[in-house]
Amino acid sequence: MLQSLSPLELAYCTAVLLLNFTLRGSLGFGGALGLPLLALAIPVKILAPAWSLVGIVSSIAIVGRGRAHIDWRQYLGLLPGCALGIVAGLFVFKALDATLLARALGVFIILYAAYAWWKPRLELKALRPAASVLSGIVGTVFGAMATIFFAIYLDAARMTKDAFRATMSAMILTISIARSAGYAAVGELTLDSLILCAASIPAMGIGLLIGDRIHTGLSPLAFQRFVCIALAACGVALLFTR
Repeated sequence: MLQSLSPLELAYCTAVLLLNFTLRGSLGFGGALGLPLLALAIPVKILAPAWSLVGIVSSIAIVGRGRAHIDWRQYLGLLPGCALGIVAGLFVFKALDATLLARALGVFIILYAAYAWWKPRLELKALRPAASVLSGIVGTVFGAMATIFFAIYLDAARMTKDAFRATMSAMILTISIARSAGYAAVGELTLDSLILCAASIPAMGIGLLIGDRIHTGLSPLAFQRFVCIALAACGVALLFTR
């Protein structure tokens, strides 16, 4: 499959991977931007399973270094709502217009990012359980978009930057393993997906190293601002969903 890509398409995919994993390395999330951008050049049937495998590898790399910072209480707190959201996504959102839903979510995420930017010290306790449910719903409907609501949940908890990144990566590792098992069970984990995953690892590694350096140099307030900017960018991407 990769041999069918032009040099320009390969350069584009490499740039997207570097951007995505620089965000992953610095914040703990970023796939919500990377997946739709890569889908412009790579068929989703090949990309989605490969993306789950890459999510496993990148999350292991981050969790391996930051496992001491994982907030297990927040991690476990995400799981029940996420599971409920998956059920809702399967049985309710199947009937909804995906484009309209994506744009509505985009508006919500941009508004939240703006609110969190101006009110960085206010904890939105009521938003956290809603965000955990929405992570399951959106993850079922859009795949990688679940990480947006993981980020909102953890941001509302006012975690330290190290705990935020480590806990986010532990959650992404969990859902990536579950998705990969599902793709394998239905025969969608193909050789092309495995090759694509392997080919992504060099750009992933460079991006994670760059992101780790950015993460180390960020003050707590700068980190929170960076999260808001990344969330707003994800919201804008959703507004242009077709």
